Amino acid sequence: MKKSFVLVALVIVMGGCEKSPEPSTTHAETKTTAAPTPAAEPTPEPTRAIDPNAPKDVVGVAVASPDHTTLVKALQAADYVDSLHNAGPFTVFAPNNAAFAKLPKETLDALMKPEKKADLQDILKYHVTTTMYGLKSFTDGQQLAMANGKKVTFHVKDGKVTVNDANIIGTVQATNGIIHVIDTVLIPK
Repeated sequence: MKKSFVLVALVIVMGGCEKSPEPSTTHAETKTTAAPTPAAEPTPEPTRAIDPNAPKDVVGVAVASPDHTTLVKALQAADYVDSLHNAGPFTVFAPNNAAFAKLPKETLDALMKPEKKADLQDILKYHVTTTMYGLKSFTDGQQLAMANGKKVTFHVKDGKVTVNDANIIGTVQATNGIIHVIDTVLIPK
């Protein structure tokens, strides 16, 4: 009987020793898991953009589009990716790759350099307004102030809408706004 009691006591003590590391491990895992989270927060856009099931904000839509790779590179060079992940609402006039190809290559290359970041930011801000406008919202001759403080002018003819000299060739709804795909880069005047 005494041996059974000692054996039971030994099992309880050993069982207690075996369980002791589990809370420490869990606690350590919690600390380990918690530490990388702040480091991961400044760069969430690749995760959102890559996840095909995630709702797409304006950046996610652009990243998912093979026709907007140059725009995405420009947003990254201008440090505007995080800004466009915000709640919005935004109306973005998104030049496609063909629109950027109309620019002289040396101009586009120069705009992507760090020393031209302010110029690139001004051009990109000229493509965004902080209110959501659907395609039917635009009227002939209407002017709209953009994020850089300058105005664009819309023309409507035979059901087609242009913004300055750019044709709106498509529209995509995003979770934080609307994107109008355009065939020409808007240059502030």
